[in-house]
Amino acid sequence: MEQRTLGRQGLTVSAIGYGAMGTAVGYGPTDDTESIAAIRAAHDLGVTHFDTAEMYGWGVGEQLLGTALAPIRDQVTIATKFGFTPTFAPNSQLEHVRSVVDNSLRNLGVDHIDVLYQHVHDPAVPVEDVVGVMKEYVDAGKVKYLGLSNTTPDNVRLAHAVHPISVVQTEYSIFARQSENFFPVLEELGIGFVAYSPLARGFLSGATKPRSEYGPDDFRQHIPWWAPENYAANVAIVDQLTELAASKGATLAQLAIAWLLAQKDYIVPIPGSRNAARVAQNITSAGLVITDADLVRIAEIAPNGGVVAGS
Repeated sequence: MEQRTLGRQGLTVSAIGYGAMGTAVGYGPTDDTESIAAIRAAHDLGVTHFDTAEMYGWGVGEQLLGTALAPIRDQVTIATKFGFTPTFAPNSQLEHVRSVVDNSLRNLGVDHIDVLYQHVHDPAVPVEDVVGVMKEYVDAGKVKYLGLSNTTPDNVRLAHAVHPISVVQTEYSIFARQSENFFPVLEELGIGFVAYSPLARGFLSGATKPRSEYGPDDFRQHIPWWAPENYAANVAIVDQLTELAASKGATLAQLAIAWLLAQKDYIVPIPGSRNAARVAQNITSAGLVITDADLVRIAEIAPNGGVVAGS
């Protein structure tokens, strides 16, 4: 698979990575055996970058990913994140950061983390102070590269002044375009971008269902794309995108991932699936050519991303 460079500090990863959130939380029942098989299948097909977080099962997700990657640890990069409490409030108090990172090293079973992110900005703690603690781990050889997730362009500038930031991670897909506001600062400072939820939390997977068909603890119960007042309009967008994908001999998911790869050469999407066959399908997106005409058509179909209330 094509390799992409994220930042100017030496981080090079596969053009498509693997997002492991769904192996532990958020998208219905999980099966560890199935998840480990999917992770290893991703690597067999060329994926070298794997992303998790403390929040994904409060250590459970990190432990599973560490187990799956243990036999091939020296062939991959592993990213994890800190910064939430179990009630999903931000917490980047400095001693809390140290505690979480130490736990993440143990959970993953590694002597170093390749990419360490602050998972979300904590307005109670200056980002410069947070990055100062993250830098301690770089200096100690326990972290290689630093990143920020769910933050602002201004915070990226402030953080980068303390220690080089190699990558920013936020949600980005045909349905969610807000991350494009980061591109000017990323290009100015030479920072890479990792796109989470590249399939719009599953709406662009080709297998979406109404909210009523998901479990009560499924994240999609709270995402406006699935709200009854928005659902039909978003399905209509998906139907048109699916038609375009079919005209290219591709699936909707493959089109959505290839669209991201076509935006910038420093973007790496991290789709996640617990199904090895679906993982293989996602990875095939790296070979799908998106033309200028395709980009124009996609912009016509979804000019403002996914339909949400008030948009």
